Amino acid sequence: MALTSTLYNFSVQLSDIDRNVYETLELRIARHPSETAEYLLTRLLAYCLEYQEGVVLSEGIASTDEPAVMVRDLTGRITAWIEVGTPDPERLHRGSKLAGRAAVYIQRDPTQYLAQLAGHKVHRAAEIPIYSFGREFIPAVAAKLDRRCALSISVTERQIYLDVAGHNFSTTIEDHRFA
Repeated sequence: MALTSTLYNFSVQLSDIDRNVYETLELRIARHPSETAEYLLTRLLAYCLEYQEGVVLSEGIASTDEPAVMVRDLTGRITAWIEVGTPDPERLHRGSKLAGRAAVYIQRDPTQYLAQLAGHKVHRAAEIPIYSFGREFIPAVAAKLDRRCALSISVTERQIYLDVAGHNFSTTIEDHRFA
């Protein structure tokens, strides 16, 4: 018998001072059986840090044709292709060509991923940010996630402050580039 996805309910207070975004979000995110808590958290953070009109979460790891997060305009055209994890160079190339903007949020040390991308042809590679968080941030926060969880996320000067059920965390959002 196949395992089914687990549904997580997140209530998020988002205050992104850098982008002047202040929202209360109620999100239901399905976690695929093969998806780690760290990947799920990174998808959630990518969604919040990219939040704007038209932003949507895909099926995550289960989606083969769509990125983890994308932004669509009113006509349905994809304007931002946001990957989570370590997408292969061909997928990143396709997403960058298809959308007006692409980005990657990585839940691990980006050094190996950047080395993996080196030498590959990726459309507008120099314009694609690879975002990472402090080494211990993602595992520490992921350990506090429950299936029903309230979070408060504040972002100022690329510093993220996160509260999960009374536990406070902070880290810098690091921007890496490749060419």
